[in-house]
Amino acid sequence: MLPDLFTEAVGRAAPSWRPWLLRGLEAMSAAEATYLPSLAEDAFLPTQGRLFAAFAQPLEAVRYVLVGEGPYPREESATGVCFMDGAVRELWSAKGLSKPVNRATSLRNFIKMLMVADGLLSPEQTTGEVVASVALDAMRPDSDFIQTLPDLQAKLQAEGFLLLNAALVFRPHMPPAKEAKAWRPCLDVVLQALASRPAQAPTLILWGKIAQWLEGLPALSSFPTLAAEHPYNLSFIRNPAMHRLFGPMRLLKVN
Repeated sequence: MLPDLFTEAVGRAAPSWRPWLLRGLEAMSAAEATYLPSLAEDAFLPTQGRLFAAFAQPLEAVRYVLVGEGPYPREESATGVCFMDGAVRELWSAKGLSKPVNRATSLRNFIKMLMVADGLLSPEQTTGEVVASVALDAMRPDSDFIQTLPDLQAKLQAEGFLLLNAALVFRPHMPPAKEAKAWRPCLDVVLQALASRPAQAPTLILWGKIAQWLEGLPALSSFPTLAAEHPYNLSFIRNPAMHRLFGPMRLLKVN
């Protein structure tokens, strides 16, 4: 029997996901019977019942599955939605990106990659005055730039992104790779759910080594897949495959 904590979290997901998430939790229990009961007795992130917050995106709306490594290791930052740092609101400042964005290394590099993809920066010039000049344009009263991280999350969701992590929880005493291993059966069921739809299979985007472990899952063969280094690497800003994927979406603009 699944601990109530997890069934209650499933109840916060979109209705189309709920039977699949319960099946995923049961698959986890079958693979390692003690994991979920032990987790239920422990402190973990995200809090506030947001374990399955990413699954507010309805199953039928998913066109892309973006997989990171795990939640941010800070309570205010871990939202249950990958790379959407709950401690960040404003994106821009007079000096470039806002201080909260600059503190969140992966998010900062993701936004800079989008700026390169949109032709706002050159791949060789992604710091200092050039970023500040874009930010000043973005902050003009008549700007067509998005202004906040919730705006960016809304744009991603409108494009059909399911924003997941390979490990759905973070605990300081548990290695992220071990946590991700425990969640693999659940993510395999998530992929089965997506593969079962009559619609075209979504594109999987795997960021970082832990996310790329999903390539061994049986269901993965049904999906087109793109893999990249984790965004905490500076090289991510210059990744041409990510530019080709995200450029046409113009995520930093309102329309």
